[in-house]
Amino acid sequence: MERRELVILGAGPAGLTAAIYGRRAGLDVLIIERGMPGGQITITDEIENWPGVQHASGQELADSFRRHAEKFSPEFRDATVTSLEVRDGRKVVVTDKGEVEAEAVIIATGANFKRLGCPGEAEYTGRGVSYCAVCDGAFFEGEEVAVIGGGNTAVEEACYLTQFASKVYVVHRRDSFRADKVPVERAMSNPKIVPIFDSVVEAIEGGDMVERLVLRNVKTQEVSTLPVSGVFIFVGTAPNSGFASSLVETSPGGWIKTNSRMETSVEGIFAAGDVRDTFLRQVVTAAGDGAVAAMSAYSYITEQLHLQKILLEPPRVNALFYSSIDQEQVRLVGRVEEWASSKNVQVTLVDGYRNLRMMEKLGVRELPTAMVLKEGREVSRASVTSEEDLGLFLEL
Repeated sequence: MERRELVILGAGPAGLTAAIYGRRAGLDVLIIERGMPGGQITITDEIENWPGVQHASGQELADSFRRHAEKFSPEFRDATVTSLEVRDGRKVVVTDKGEVEAEAVIIATGANFKRLGCPGEAEYTGRGVSYCAVCDGAFFEGEEVAVIGGGNTAVEEACYLTQFASKVYVVHRRDSFRADKVPVERAMSNPKIVPIFDSVVEAIEGGDMVERLVLRNVKTQEVSTLPVSGVFIFVGTAPNSGFASSLVETSPGGWIKTNSRMETSVEGIFAAGDVRDTFLRQVVTAAGDGAVAAMSAYSYITEQLHLQKILLEPPRVNALFYSSIDQEQVRLVGRVEEWASSKNVQVTLVDGYRNLRMMEKLGVRELPTAMVLKEGREVSRASVTSEEDLGLFLEL
C-alpha cells in the first residue's frame, strides 16, 4: 500500500493552507481533491473580508491559494474519498483510485449547500433550479428569478443576480433577514430586489423548465404562486463528512468535533475549515484552521516517529514515564539519570505529560511508571517512586 506522512482531504482554503504549512515543516504532503481545487469560494462572486485584499472574486482568491501551495510542491491528486479507516492502528484513506496509508490525516472537505427537499427541486435541478449564482446567473438575462434563504449567502447572491435578472425575489421564512447589516442594506436599496418574508416553498413547478413557485405564508397559511424562470437555493450548508462520520466524533448535523489543536476523537486525524463544528465558517477561519491542523499534525508525526524509534523498535527498552509538570517527578528523573549512568544501564525517559498519545497507546494511566518493552511488546510494568524502586523492578 502507498504510504505518506500527511494526507490532506480537500483543497479549499483550509486544505491548501495546511499544505503550505505542512510542506514548509518538511512533511511529505498528498492533497486529495475531487475536481478543481478551491472549495466553495470558487462559486462566490465577491469576497471583501479576506485581510489585505479589499476586493476579489472567489475564483481569483482560490487561484492564488493554489499557486502559493504549488510553490512548496505538495502532490495533488484528483480522486474521490469513499471512506477513512483505522486498521490495526494504521490510518487508511480509501479512494476510488486506491488506498493510501497516512501517518496523519487532515479532513478539510468543507460543506455543501443544503437542499430544500420540496417537490420539484430534484426534477428541475439544472433546468431552472441552481445552487450557484455565479455559475448560472447569466442564463437568466432579463428574466424574473427567486432566491430562497435569508442569510449572507442568499442576500449577497441576490445582489449578484441583479446584473442579469429583471427582478429578484428573495423568499425567506422569517420576518427579517439573518444576514449582516451591510449586505442587507445593499440588497434593500436595489430596486430589482423584492423581499417576500414569512414564506416557505411548497413546490417548484413548470414544464420543461421552471415556471413558478408555490409559496405558503407561515403566519396566515395562505398558498400562492410566484411566476419565475429560475430558483437559486441558499438555505444553509451540510458538512462533507459522511465518509468519516462513523469513525470520528461529530455533533448533530455531522459537523466534526475537534479541540483547539484541530485534533478529532481519533489519534492522528485532524479536521479544519467548514467541515468542523465551529462558530464561524469563513475563508479566514478556514485558513487559520488549516495552519493549526498542519502544525499539530507535524508535532504528532515527529512525536510518533521519535517514540516509535526509541520505544517500539529496539530489542529491549527500559522506559520510565514521568510528568514534566510535577517537580518531584522531575527531581526523580535527575536521580534516575545519575543512577543509570553509574550502573551503565540504558533508561529511556518519556515525558507522559507531553506524550499523552503514546501513554494511551501503551495503557499507562499513572505517573511515574516503569516499563520493560521487547520489540514493542510490554513485558512488565510497575509504579516507582525512587531510583531504588526502579533498580528492584529491573532486578539490578
